[in-house]
Amino acid sequence: MECPHLSSSVCIAPDSAKFPNGSPSSWCCSVCRSNKSPWVCLTCSSVHCGSYRCDDFVVNDTKLGLVQKVREHLQNLENSAFTADRHRKRKLLENSSLNSKLLKVNGSTTAICATGLRNLGNTCFMNAILQSLSNIEQFCCYFKELPAVELRNGKTAGRRTYHTRSQGDNNVSLVEEFRKTLCALWQGSQTAFSPESLFYVVWKIMPNFRGYQQQDAHEFMRYLLDHLHLELQGGFNGVSRSAILQENSTLSASNKCCINGASTVVTAIFGGILQNEVNCLICGTESRKFDPFLDLSLDIPSQFRNKRSKNQENGPVCSLRDCLRSFTDLEELDETELYMCHKCKKKQKSTKKFWIQKLPKVLCLHLKRFHWTAYLRNKVDTYVEFPLRGLDMKCYLLEPENRGPEHCLYDLAAVVVHHGSGVGSGHYTAYATHEGRWFHFNDSTVTLTDEDTVVKAKAYILFYVERQAKAGSDKL
Repeated sequence: MECPHLSSSVCIAPDSAKFPNGSPSSWCCSVCRSNKSPWVCLTCSSVHCGSYRCDDFVVNDTKLGLVQKVREHLQNLENSAFTADRHRKRKLLENSSLNSKLLKVNGSTTAICATGLRNLGNTCFMNAILQSLSNIEQFCCYFKELPAVELRNGKTAGRRTYHTRSQGDNNVSLVEEFRKTLCALWQGSQTAFSPESLFYVVWKIMPNFRGYQQQDAHEFMRYLLDHLHLELQGGFNGVSRSAILQENSTLSASNKCCINGASTVVTAIFGGILQNEVNCLICGTESRKFDPFLDLSLDIPSQFRNKRSKNQENGPVCSLRDCLRSFTDLEELDETELYMCHKCKKKQKSTKKFWIQKLPKVLCLHLKRFHWTAYLRNKVDTYVEFPLRGLDMKCYLLEPENRGPEHCLYDLAAVVVHHGSGVGSGHYTAYATHEGRWFHFNDSTVTLTDEDTVVKAKAYILFYVERQAKAGSDKL
């Protein structure tokens, strides 16, 4: 099965348009179908691979090696075409990325300074929380203004250092890697930032989050804030945590809430205090307990759990006020939660009620969308209506008369959304506002969005920032 024209003169066409069987990249051996090192007979147009891997056809080159020259020329053409195509695609991606980061404001085009976060393997839960926290200005600015901590000596001293998974367990700083990540997110980079160094530290100090399986974003947020709080209490870079807090005049002592020790920026911004009142239904004895909190976990009332969208007509829409009311309303504890009455000297039926004794600067509200059944953790996919501005918390305060009305109003800063059916699956994204514009953060992709899109989201975690006194007075 040898080409009858093999020994005849061979000529090479100057461009692929003159090749009889189309472009070289589409050629394949007519015997073994291989497209590696193809050659063509310019007389009869037969295409063969010329490879000894093809048992049915073995090529014997001419004395001048013309077949090999044809192969080399065709390979160069194919490589050139591939390189040109790769450059063209890269240029299109760069232009697309640039265009996606442009916004027309007052007739002029401005660049979007937000940067996405790469997904390292089901790390969208972490990315959504990081993007949300990066848009809480006072919290973010505190970390960005911290001095850098160099954890290596010798040749790398003074350089910007990153943790790698080949390093040991020592010398890891969550505060430092968190600081680096926040600094990278609003520098206007066109390329998504990889939080690999931060994720490495998370693996080291939070074993629950090792591996690449999907995790609960709320659980991660709590672990993150708790560990930041603990590390800040210990001091860093030779400067005590308390000294740096005192330098920040905006974090006054009256706004601090201690959780597990001394106050840090975590408790100063997210910390609030609940008053838990329990009354014995037999003797009427009242017990009061004050509990610090960094966030409030709110049940979605059972009567709304079948309503999955805002426009669904079967009954009223569940609102954030309904969830807050359910959290603070008087509740009779069931048989599994009997109260140990010190007067009756035994467990008795009782009622429980929460009051907010102190509101935080940033109110984090977690909607409890995942519930355990006998075998599974199911998702409550109910739409919950929430305000973008003017969330009024005065009616939930223990002593509302001690706070001015302007200190009870909150405006939305960020929303974390879970897409999917279960906590161990699905996908997390976040919406956040920055300098008056709303952005949608979907891992490495950041897009501008609008308020109408944000309010339609099925929120999982909501971050509300205390309104300054000079702002307007519109309420929920």
